[in-house]
Amino acid sequence: MNLQDKYRSVLSLGEELNVQDGSVVEENGVLKVRGVAQTQYDKDRMWDQIKEIGGAEPSDLIADIKVANTDYYTKHTVEKGESLSLIAKHYFKDPMKYKAIFEANKDILKNPDIIQPGQELIIPNV
Repeated sequence: MNLQDKYRSVLSLGEELNVQDGSVVEENGVLKVRGVAQTQYDKDRMWDQIKEIGGAEPSDLIADIKVANTDYYTKHTVEKGESLSLIAKHYFKDPMKYKAIFEANKDILKNPDIIQPGQELIIPNV
């Protein structure tokens, strides 16, 4: 199996996330992946996929993934049944970080307990 096949799911995720200026080169038994993800969340998703395949520090892959937008972590469209704490748990593994999401969205949210499906929330860098 060549390295592009081994890391196929990472490359596919990059395409799905519309990573820009991407390149993939295999040299001397190392896969070199470069590109620009839209948000830090997209970059983190790519690294999670890399680690799932190659471990915490893969010796057969070098990734240089930059981030185009550093103003926020990502954006999230509220779905029915969600709360700020559930959203915080999803992105930060900590439901108490709902306060940071509320603060970042005070222009559209008046109460952290009231969010509506379809609202697009900024998920801040924390």
